[in-house]
Amino acid sequence: MIKSTVYFTKEITPESLIKIYEALNCSLKEKVGVKLSTGEPGGHNFLKPALIKDLVHKINGTIVECCTAYEGKRMDPKEHWKVMKDHGFKDIAPCDIMDEYEDIELPVRNGFHLKTNIVGKNIENYSSLLVLSHFKGHMMAGFGGALKNISIGIASTKGKTNIHTAGVTTDASILFDNLPEQDFFLESMADACESVITYMGKENMVYINVANRLSVDCDCDSHPEEPKMADLGIFASKDPVAIDQACYDAVINSTDPGKADLIERMDSRHGIHTVEAAFKLGLGNRDYNLISID
Repeated sequence: MIKSTVYFTKEITPESLIKIYEALNCSLKEKVGVKLSTGEPGGHNFLKPALIKDLVHKINGTIVECCTAYEGKRMDPKEHWKVMKDHGFKDIAPCDIMDEYEDIELPVRNGFHLKTNIVGKNIENYSSLLVLSHFKGHMMAGFGGALKNISIGIASTKGKTNIHTAGVTTDASILFDNLPEQDFFLESMADACESVITYMGKENMVYINVANRLSVDCDCDSHPEEPKMADLGIFASKDPVAIDQACYDAVINSTDPGKADLIERMDSRHGIHTVEAAFKLGLGNRDYNLISID
């Protein structure tokens, strides 16, 4: 089997972010959406505007987000806009809350659980996506990287609820009353990824994971636990399965004794199963060549 290529640098700087993007040797079509998490107020681990600004400018990107399915400051678009401003994103680039006014359904082909995935309607305005993810732990998914950013991240409030309940409901008010078996949730994330990648076209999406501030908690947590292991670096690929597998492997294989809590969080939630499911759906390869650009 042909292995996918994942690029890596230990340096986490604006310059290295541009360098690793250039290593992908891609040309994203206009108009480019840069999908990232704007972070819940109180949290402080989200990718900082100062780190990403130069890359976003280089590709003339628009920062894109969608609202949450839990009752926080980013569930209401008006409050979400305030968060984006307070966290500095509106100061560096155009921003778009893709489900601010409406959402649309994308078909899921041969999914495990979902027939459709509900995303922000403004995805229609973009020809390509840079999926710029902060790799870290997650309370429900085990870890969050490229695949979570494509699925939960691009889904609207209804869509997030649909994924979390493996297709049972789109009503966020009863989300936590309808949580499925853990693997069903993880497989539903892979289903959602399939719909977005098919809609955009594989050739129009690239992925960068910044593995810093490696908390066991997501950027959606307003009070995340402090990281216990050191930063790893930046990973980049045209393959979302390979890049998340590479980040998972990098944590597992790290010599940092502080990795234990993050490994426990990832494995106790069977987080790697999202990667396994995405591979089964043909979204990428789990085998990869890791190429350092340092």
